[in-house]
Amino acid sequence: MIPVAFDYLRPSTVDDAVAALAEAGDEAKVLAGGQSLLPVLRLRLAAPSLVIDLSGMPQLSGVRDDGDALVIGAMTTHDTVATDPLVAQHAPLLGKAAGKIGDRQVRHLGTIGGSLAHADPAGDLPAVAVALDAEYVVNGPNGRRTVRAAEFGTDYFSTTLGADEVLVEVRVPKLSGWGSHYEKFHRVSQAWALVGVAVAVQRDNGSIAQARIAFTNLGPAPRRASTVESALVGVPVSDQAAIASACTSAADGLTPPDDQFASADYRLHLARVLTARAVAAACS
Repeated sequence: MIPVAFDYLRPSTVDDAVAALAEAGDEAKVLAGGQSLLPVLRLRLAAPSLVIDLSGMPQLSGVRDDGDALVIGAMTTHDTVATDPLVAQHAPLLGKAAGKIGDRQVRHLGTIGGSLAHADPAGDLPAVAVALDAEYVVNGPNGRRTVRAAEFGTDYFSTTLGADEVLVEVRVPKLSGWGSHYEKFHRVSQAWALVGVAVAVQRDNGSIAQARIAFTNLGPAPRRASTVESALVGVPVSDQAAIASACTSAADGLTPPDDQFASADYRLHLARVLTARAVAAACS
C-alpha cells in the first residue's frame, strides 16, 4: 500500500528538528532508522502531514566514554551497538541484545533511539535499558532533560516523550565485570519476542551479590523483577537448582498480553523458564 502524501524535512541540527516538531504538533512523525515507522506508513496506520528525518545529524551517532557511563547517540545503529568495543567492555548486556534484533538488514538500519522511542512492548532494547538503569536525554523547546528508562514507557507504544521533543542520547551506567545475558523466545529469528528476559549479575566469592532483571513483552512497558532480584542475592553461581528455585516467582504480578501468538498463561510460564536460563547463563 502507498502511504498518504506528506511533506519531508531533513534538518541538520536538533534545534531545527525541535522547532519543526513544535510547529507541526501531532501532525509530524520523526524518522530514525525507519524500521518501525515505514511499515506503519505503508499500512496507513499513521498519516502524518510531515516526516522529520534525523539522518542528517551525524552528531547523534556513536558511542563515547563519559566517566561512569557510556553515552550512545540516538541515531546509532543496532549493529554498531552490538559490535562496539566500549559496549562490549562496559555494557555487554546491551550489545548482546542488540545483536539479536531482527536480521542483518534491520540491525544496519534500525537505531537505538528509534527503538526506545517507539516503545513497542515486544522490542528488545527497552527492557535492557530498564535492567541497566539507563537514562534518556531528551531535547525540547525548553532545552534538555533526562528521563530514567524505568519511567520512560507509560503504556503500549506510549512514552513521556513530548510531541515537540527528540530523544538525542542514551546514558548507560558502566557494569564492567558483571555477567549478563539476554534470553528471548520467538517463533522465527526475525520475529518479535513472545517473551524476553534481560539479566545482569554481579558475582562475589562464588555467589550472586546483586542482580538486575527486566522483561520484554510481559506488559505495556518493561519492568524490573525486584522479587527475583532479592531472592538471588547470596545464591551460589554454580547451584543451578537454587537459581531455578529463586526464579520461580519471576511471573508474580505480571499482566502479559493474551493474543493470537501466545496466551497469557504461556507467557507467564516462559517468564519463569527463561529467567532461570538467563540467570544461569549470566552467572557462567
